[in-house]
Amino acid sequence: MEWSHIIIMLILLGCMAAYIPVFMCLFFTAVLGFLLFTDLPLLLLVQTLFRSMDKFALVVVLFFILCGNIMTAGSIVEKLIKVANALVSWLPGGLGMAGVLACGLFGAISGSTVATVVALGGFMIPALLDNGYPEKYTIGLMTTSPNLGVIIPPSIGMILYSMISNVSLEGLFLTGFLPGVMIMFGVCLYSYLYFRKKEEIVRMPVPGFMDVLMILREGFWSLMLPVIIFGGIFSGMFTANEAAVVACIYAFFVEIFIHKSMKFIDVKRITVNSAVTSATLLIIVAGATCFGRLLTLEDIPGKITEAVLSAIQSPVLFLLAMNMLLLVVGMFMDIISATMILGPVFLPMLDAFGISWMHFGLIMTVNLAIGYCTPPMGVSLYITGSIANRDIVYVSKAVMPFIAIQVAVLMIITYMPWLVLWLPRLMGFGD
Repeated sequence: MEWSHIIIMLILLGCMAAYIPVFMCLFFTAVLGFLLFTDLPLLLLVQTLFRSMDKFALVVVLFFILCGNIMTAGSIVEKLIKVANALVSWLPGGLGMAGVLACGLFGAISGSTVATVVALGGFMIPALLDNGYPEKYTIGLMTTSPNLGVIIPPSIGMILYSMISNVSLEGLFLTGFLPGVMIMFGVCLYSYLYFRKKEEIVRMPVPGFMDVLMILREGFWSLMLPVIIFGGIFSGMFTANEAAVVACIYAFFVEIFIHKSMKFIDVKRITVNSAVTSATLLIIVAGATCFGRLLTLEDIPGKITEAVLSAIQSPVLFLLAMNMLLLVVGMFMDIISATMILGPVFLPMLDAFGISWMHFGLIMTVNLAIGYCTPPMGVSLYITGSIANRDIVYVSKAVMPFIAIQVAVLMIITYMPWLVLWLPRLMGFGD
């Protein structure tokens, strides 16, 4: 490795250690790298910055953020939780199972872990505690289950990976269903085994047929939202971009005219809040793209590829090394920055080991999703910690059993690619 590469990495790590915002770390490092190690004008970096945001693929991210905010402000989330409660809350540990199922349902619409934590954590954590569930279990469950927001499609991480790799977004979405279901099943099984002999835990009464029918009827319009999104995408009625717009219009219509939990005056506030969140995301994408341009000019991805290929010959060891590296990266960097920076670095290596780009996109997404609830920088740790009024150390200990379940699922999908690729191939989206 050349001295210029070492200096670039030290500048980036130094900025991050100084708690400078991530987008500023990336952009500042790119500017210094251009000035110190290239003869190119800074105008090229400015052009890269603006071109990074002038991509139609980003539209889908912005509208799914808006859709998530509509659901959070309205009553769709409440309806989804009621449906999940009716299905499993009468089982041992059933309310915990309902929490993870609700995260899966919400994640199938919002595409964001943070949105899922905020929307469901504030509701489910007090409910679980009031029904006698241990605080550690409650906090661990509601910190880690929202990871389903970026594993079950639509996923913001998958959208960005598709943008940099040109892998079919629809196919990438299809790979996320099975891991999401496996995580939900693993958490539900853990909850059942943990609480099956604990009589002190409050169990909901088994709902009657008419009660279930009434809850399903009440939640029908909420449940139709993911059906419209995925049914429309995979039937060919509309693209993923168009699906995001349709989902927003549908959510507004349901909340204003059917549920009547939102007024026209709220539309402006929700739209502005979504615009601010979207602007934050675009700034990170711009900074990461500028830094990626510097890496490309310095041929750092190519040199890393040569070093890796000379040290590792086995695909099994390569995937293990990638998992370990991505899990560590996820502890310090958000999924947007990590995908935009590391994606172009790792992609050139995949063909040498015969690894599907679509398969690796799923592996990367799941690894970085786990990073949302791993110390020291996991965003979900701080959000649930503030909701439950607990420090980062307590929350970090509480998440360990649930992280173990997600890592186990990660290992399965890593070394059994056929398990997650058969569905996209069946639907004609194989890479």
